[in-house]
Amino acid sequence: MSLPIATKPALRRFHQARWDEPIVFELDAPGERGVLPPQVEPGVRETVGDVLADLPESLRRPAPPTLPRIGQARVLRHYLRLSQENLGADLNVDVGQGTCTMKYAPKVNDQLVADPGLRDVHPLQGEESVQGALEILWRTEQALTAISGMDRVSLHSTGGSSAIWTNVAMIRAYHASRGEAEQRDEVITTIFSHPSNAAAAAVAGYKVITIHPDADGYPDLDALRAALSERTAAIMVTNPEDTGIYNPRIVDWVEAAHAVGALASYDQANANGILGITRARDAGFDVCHFNLHKTFGTPHGSGGPGAGANGVAEHMAPFLPGPMVERDGDRFRLAAGGELSIGAVSAFYGVIPTIAKAYAWIAALGAPGLRAVAETAVLNNNYLMSKILAIPGASAPYATGRRRVEQVRYSWQELYEDTGITSEEIGVRAADYGTHYWTSHHPYVVPQPFTLEPTESYSMAELDEYAAILAQVAHEARTDPEMVRTAPHNQTVHHTHHDDLDDPDRWAVTWRGYLRKYPDAPQHRRP
Repeated sequence: MSLPIATKPALRRFHQARWDEPIVFELDAPGERGVLPPQVEPGVRETVGDVLADLPESLRRPAPPTLPRIGQARVLRHYLRLSQENLGADLNVDVGQGTCTMKYAPKVNDQLVADPGLRDVHPLQGEESVQGALEILWRTEQALTAISGMDRVSLHSTGGSSAIWTNVAMIRAYHASRGEAEQRDEVITTIFSHPSNAAAAAVAGYKVITIHPDADGYPDLDALRAALSERTAAIMVTNPEDTGIYNPRIVDWVEAAHAVGALASYDQANANGILGITRARDAGFDVCHFNLHKTFGTPHGSGGPGAGANGVAEHMAPFLPGPMVERDGDRFRLAAGGELSIGAVSAFYGVIPTIAKAYAWIAALGAPGLRAVAETAVLNNNYLMSKILAIPGASAPYATGRRRVEQVRYSWQELYEDTGITSEEIGVRAADYGTHYWTSHHPYVVPQPFTLEPTESYSMAELDEYAAILAQVAHEARTDPEMVRTAPHNQTVHHTHHDDLDDPDRWAVTWRGYLRKYPDAPQHRRP
């Protein structure tokens, strides 16, 4: 006879840990240390002498840096406690970061880049001593050349927006080389392309023209043709767009741009659903970019370090940033960029560990595996869409009734009109069930938005669980709106007050800045 076991609820029970953990500087304890290196042997010291004597007096610290002194075990507990006060891809069904492509990043690749041959490489080492690292860069370039169909790829950019900037810088240099820099002062993008396209073009000095969808919800080709002129420098578009809608007339868009002498730039931040299915060059694009930290299985790194890859057609290769990796037989070397290169866009040669992880991911999957990633991501997305659209109050604006590629920008507008509960409040309440979403980045054209992107990394059971959580919260919005409005109830941090975030005078982005700005706050100073 067994003991009675209570029936489990339909949804996972969850309550986040709370540790009241101080920040690391407040843990300083005189006498503690994390690592005790061995003492220098007398023979070494006598041979080398006083190495500090070679440093100019102005470069010598008058006192050691005031870093926190903490024992190794306390450091471990500190960061484990902080990790328990978060949600993230390693803890929950993290499909609510649509357009960010939060997918499984293989842990074995962390071990790979921890190899001393990669970990300890210094960018100023001689080429002969880093042949392995250079070969990884070269092979990654070759793989991305095949995936994009372009003629040459650079891994110089350090992220997606950085790569978009590299593209617009090359576009500007191209027109300058033809004496058309002043004439071509406009860039055309679409409202659901990633906002960094408009931002980078504006920073480069271009007037930005934004095309909205047509009556069917697709990028408006007639509006594009009306906007194109001898002033157009380029079209810079994301496809599929951030709505998950693929532009079926993308070749017509590129040909229309070329007809007026403009270039075509392809933002492939959303490439996860088209790997091995479509290629930028086959659509006629002049330049394109990938976010390695999205599509190719490398961690996002909390905003960095990331890696971007810029692909170009042959006529744009002279403008690529340098240095480039060249292969001579079985040897590899760094070479300057093309004769019309825009120069360096980052220090040295991009983010080597992230590039190495992307190469490992591509090599492990091979061409059939890359296509399987895309097909699985599309199937998962459309399965999840069928579950979400079955929730009363949820909708998928634009191209109504059509399938999406790898993500969907949904709307809770109908639920909001019925209950007054916003999309942000629903996302916060979902955290009480151990998951979450963000409401989407600007522009807020879709009312009460949320964007889900399940990628290839989640099972049917996990997608069912996520949809059930949103269905439960939508039900609570109708039956107990105060419960939703006052959420979260099971989280370490309750409501955050935006007043502090909206007032730069109250920001303190460093510990020393915090001490200066808030001298009366609880603090720990060394004796």
